[in-house]
Amino acid sequence: MRSSTIRIALVGLGKIARDQHCPALAALADFELLAGASPHSRIEGLPWYRDLETLLREVPIVTAVSLCTTPQVRFDIARYALQQGRDVLLEKPPGMTVNEVTGLVRIAEQKSAVLFASWHSRHACAVQSARAWLAGRTLREIRINWKEDVRVWHPGQSWIWQAGGLGVFDPGINALSILTYLLPGNLVLRDADLSYPENCETPIAARVLLADSTDTPVHMELDFLHPGAPRWDIEVETGSGRLLLSRGGKLMTIDDRPVETPPSEEYVSLYAHFADLVHHRRNDVDLAPLQLVADAFLCGRRNTVAPFIE
Repeated sequence: MRSSTIRIALVGLGKIARDQHCPALAALADFELLAGASPHSRIEGLPWYRDLETLLREVPIVTAVSLCTTPQVRFDIARYALQQGRDVLLEKPPGMTVNEVTGLVRIAEQKSAVLFASWHSRHACAVQSARAWLAGRTLREIRINWKEDVRVWHPGQSWIWQAGGLGVFDPGINALSILTYLLPGNLVLRDADLSYPENCETPIAARVLLADSTDTPVHMELDFLHPGAPRWDIEVETGSGRLLLSRGGKLMTIDDRPVETPPSEEYVSLYAHFADLVHHRRNDVDLAPLQLVADAFLCGRRNTVAPFIE
């Protein structure tokens, strides 16, 4: 093991940890995954502890922690890790509230620890190329369609329907993370309609109107009951062409012509960035996507719809 290797632990060992975090960490020489913590789940071959406190006591050489828990429990775990001087990666969304995460930033600064509020969709292979193409162009209109079948993509995940779980904004915040990276300046909420199943605490669909610093309209439609293949599209009309990002930022077309983009794996790229932050002792905490979701919850009209049955 190199002296610069980051000795990391995972907290929260569900689907996202298994499918994305473990393979990404295995692909990078910067990291050594030493252990995992979860009250309910284990990953075969990975030393397991019920909670982070026990893990750090038993494996004190861990220097970084990646939090893959549900957002409802993330703040207390992140605060503890930072207070123990460990560097922390937060899965998206970084917390239930904006104020939670700003509090974590202060603790990280006090403890000289690194804090990374990660947005994996920004690391999709076409996003950087799209940002470069849009630079300097006059924007006319932006449309976002982020629609999927929750029963396929979040089966049995009751936390997503509980307060703090974000509902349809759990995938929708991925679109906002891309949009806030693509566009310069500040985005503001103009209008929002949120549809809540009568038996849920979070929305199952939403229509949101945003505007950028030049009043370019951004029409966003989110749907958790979309049949068939998912739609994860951002379409940007400019004064000199139309950009379409599809498949969550993996594909790019200009005026219906495919654009070749360099291949990349989102979570490998995300962890490579975290390694760079750790080696250079820098924080990266962009709360713009979470703030826009908070604004939608604060100002959006609430419509009650039929109950959701899994």
